[in-house]
Amino acid sequence: MGSAGALLSHSPPGLGGFPPRHHHHHRLSVLRCVPLLPSPAPEPLSCRHGRHLRCAAVDGGAGRETERPSPPAPQREESPSGSLGAALEDPSPQPVQNGSFGGITEDEEQSSLIFVSVLAVGAAILGCFAYSKDLIRILEAPVSVQGVRFLQLSPGEFFFTTLKVSGYCGLLLGSPVILYEIIAFVLPGLTRDERKFLGPIVLGSSVLFYLGIFFSYTVLAPAALNFFVNYADGAVESLWSIDQYFEFVLVLLFSTGLSFQVPVIQLLLGQVGLVSSDQMLSIWRYVVVGAVVAAAVLTPSTDPLTQMLLAGPLLGLYLGGAWMVKLTGR
Repeated sequence: MGSAGALLSHSPPGLGGFPPRHHHHHRLSVLRCVPLLPSPAPEPLSCRHGRHLRCAAVDGGAGRETERPSPPAPQREESPSGSLGAALEDPSPQPVQNGSFGGITEDEEQSSLIFVSVLAVGAAILGCFAYSKDLIRILEAPVSVQGVRFLQLSPGEFFFTTLKVSGYCGLLLGSPVILYEIIAFVLPGLTRDERKFLGPIVLGSSVLFYLGIFFSYTVLAPAALNFFVNYADGAVESLWSIDQYFEFVLVLLFSTGLSFQVPVIQLLLGQVGLVSSDQMLSIWRYVVVGAVVAAAVLTPSTDPLTQMLLAGPLLGLYLGGAWMVKLTGR
């Protein structure tokens, strides 16, 4: 009986006996291995517009965060006043995409600049050609009172002279339009300080250029022409070629206007920090020699009177430019 009871209580594995299962003990051991996490605050199931709800989920005992994107917020149309206010609050320029800015490409802006400039100069040349004889009489005035006569030494010389005079005068009258178009093209890319500096520079350069032309017409050209007339008086009769005369006068006018840009160049050099006002004033001896040499190169005549008349204003303009650079604190 004792052996039979032992056999009945311990059945062999091959006869269908199974080891006892301890389910509760195994579940408790698994739960003990999982770290206890603080329970998060309950969150609403519906996500609000414009937010991302981050939901934490535990999968297999390991915490993993999954991010659920919220649906896009509805866009509302902005009024023009609202977009203007946003532009004022954010002064940074808009990025240039595919070489365009504001819907207009850079090539289109350049084409517009060239077209308007050529149109303005062409219209000015045509207008000057219509009154070319009157312009020629005005430019002949410095020597016509002294009995100088002008000759046409070849066929068509007077016609081509009128074209030359009309071209120079048309370019002179159309230069403000060209200058305006250039400023309008480069202005959007400048900073506020550069814009404040650009206005006086452009205005001063234009005034000095026209002032140089006026000075050349009223002082330099009459002085040089009178010198030649008086020098030849009593020896030869003054019969001048119309083409060579206007070539002399026009070159003298425009070279004087360009030479009057010395203060503008000084201001630009002072603003970029290349030269200070003290350095400009310390080389005044070299400036005197340079003014005489520049006058000799710019004036088409070789008489010393015309050269001195141009060298004097150049020296005065240089000293004035150094003084203006000093006023700017450079």
